[in-house]
Amino acid sequence: MKINENYLNLKDSYLFATVGRKTAAYKAAHPDREVIRLSIGDVTRPLAPVVIEAMHRAVDEMSRAETFKGYGPDQYCYGYEALIDSVKGSYARKGVQLASSEVFISDGAKSDCGNILDIFSTDNTVLVPDPVYPVYLDTNIMAGRKIVFADATEENGFLPMPDESVKADIIYICSPNNPTGAAYTVEQLEQWVAYAKKNDAVILYDAAYEYFVSDTAHARSIYQAKGAKECAIELCSYSKTAGFTGVRCGYTIVPEALVRGGHSLNKLWARRQSTKFNGVSYITQMGAAAVFTEEGERQIRENIGYYRKNAEIIAGCLDSLGIWYTGGKHSPYLWFKCPFGMDSWTFFDYLLENAAVVGTPGSGFGKNGEGFFRLTAFGTHENTERACGRIAALLRK
Repeated sequence: MKINENYLNLKDSYLFATVGRKTAAYKAAHPDREVIRLSIGDVTRPLAPVVIEAMHRAVDEMSRAETFKGYGPDQYCYGYEALIDSVKGSYARKGVQLASSEVFISDGAKSDCGNILDIFSTDNTVLVPDPVYPVYLDTNIMAGRKIVFADATEENGFLPMPDESVKADIIYICSPNNPTGAAYTVEQLEQWVAYAKKNDAVILYDAAYEYFVSDTAHARSIYQAKGAKECAIELCSYSKTAGFTGVRCGYTIVPEALVRGGHSLNKLWARRQSTKFNGVSYITQMGAAAVFTEEGERQIRENIGYYRKNAEIIAGCLDSLGIWYTGGKHSPYLWFKCPFGMDSWTFFDYLLENAAVVGTPGSGFGKNGEGFFRLTAFGTHENTERACGRIAALLRK
C-alpha cells in the first residue's frame, strides 16, 4: 500500500491553525486580558429573519409524512427548484441569464474549489495568484499538479493581469479577493477571459464576496465579462453573503457552453456530483432559497452594511496612521503593509503581545504576502472600534 506522497509536499501547519495556537497560548499566559480577534473570516451577525422563518417552515414539513423530504432531486444534482430559481434570479439581476441545468448546489465554495479538480487531468498546469487563499494552492499540491504563480504586489494593487509568457490550463481568480480585498473591474476580467480562450484554459472564479461590491464598474460575476461562459466556472457561497458559515450552502455555475476536448464540463461535473455527493439538506436549501427574495436581499444587505461600517472604521484607523492598504470598499478584508518594516509574523506577535489584537499574517498566503497583514470587518462594531483604538495607540508611539 502506498500513500499519496503529494501530501508530504504541503506545509506542516495550516495558516489559521497556527494563528489559533498562538492566540490560545497568549490567552493562557494572560487570562485577564481581553483578546479581540480580527483574523479568521467568520461572520458574527445572526441569520436574517426571513431565512430563519423559511428554515422553521422546512422543519415543520419534515415532521409530516405528506411533506417529508428524503434525498433531493438528482436532475439538478440535488438542488431543489425553489433554490435553483432563486440563484437564477440573483444572476438575472446582474444581467446574467442561466439555465437551471447550469446551477449546482453544494455545501460551500471551499468544498467545490477542491472538488471541481476531479474533472480535470493532473497533467494540467495551474495558475494561482500569490498571495492566495490556501485551498487553491493546497488542493493542487495534493493532486500533484504543476503550479505557476501570478504575482500580486503593491505595484499592481494586488490585481495581477495576464502574462502572455505564462501558459496555464486552469486559472484561479478570486474577486473581491481573499486575502487582499482587491476587486477586478469587468474590463479587467475581460482581459483574463481573452487570455483563457487564447490558451484553451478554464477559469475557476471564486465569487464568495460578490455581495460586497459597491459599484457597477467592479464585477460581481465572471459572466459579466463577454465570452466568459465559454471558459469559466463560477463558485459562490452563502457563507459571507448571508452568514451561512455554520449552516453550509453554496452553488457552482458550470455553463452548458463550456466544452473542452470535445466534452461538456457541465455533464462531467454532473456525473461527478451524482457519484460523490448526496446534496445539501432540504432545511438548509429552503433557508438559502429565501436569501435572494426581495425581503431576503433587503435583510442580508443590512448585515453586509453592518460589516461595511466595520471596514470603514478599520480603514479610518489605517488612514490616520498613514498605512498603505487595499480592500475595505468592495470587501470585508483590509490588507495593509506592516509598519516599522516588520515581517508578517513579527507584526502578528507584536500586535498580540502589545494590543491583544489578532489578525492574519500575510506571509501565510504566499511569498508576496510577506510584510503584509489582513484584518477582517466581520467582528462587532464594539470590538472593531476597541481594536482600532488599541492599534492606533500602539502604532503612534
